[in-house]
Amino acid sequence: MDIEKIREIIDKEPDEAVSDILEGVKERYGEIPYILEFMRDMPDLLLPKVMYDNSIMREFERLDPKTIELICIGVSSALRCDHCMNMHIRVANRLGLSKEEIFDAVLIAGAISNASVLAEGTRALDTEFNGKKCDGNDECDVCKIANHD
Repeated sequence: MDIEKIREIIDKEPDEAVSDILEGVKERYGEIPYILEFMRDMPDLLLPKVMYDNSIMREFERLDPKTIELICIGVSSALRCDHCMNMHIRVANRLGLSKEEIFDAVLIAGAISNASVLAEGTRALDTEFNGKKCDGNDECDVCKIANHD
């Protein structure tokens, strides 16, 4: 969101700014996410949140909207947030992504989540049973990654 658009929003009365912002969100998503609807009466929180989120996920041109939704699906799946995942699946469906493409994002999230669980678990086992640990100095005994601070 460019600085002029931000100034324009800030100069409006809070209720008008919230209505305009939520109308734009509805245009983009086809619905207003629950959390934004919940925050409707909290313009001091809602407006900066939407502007920040928008500047991260919607204003740059390096990723297309379909890719952004697949990332959102993968992350919400990995975090096990059904509410976010269901909304982003609906948005992805409206954007024309197939069930198989969406499932691929879920599969990737599952694989990364699995790797994360295994990485933490195996390091904890190595520490407990073999005395190996990552102490932040020099090189990690477990993963052999040098600390370059």
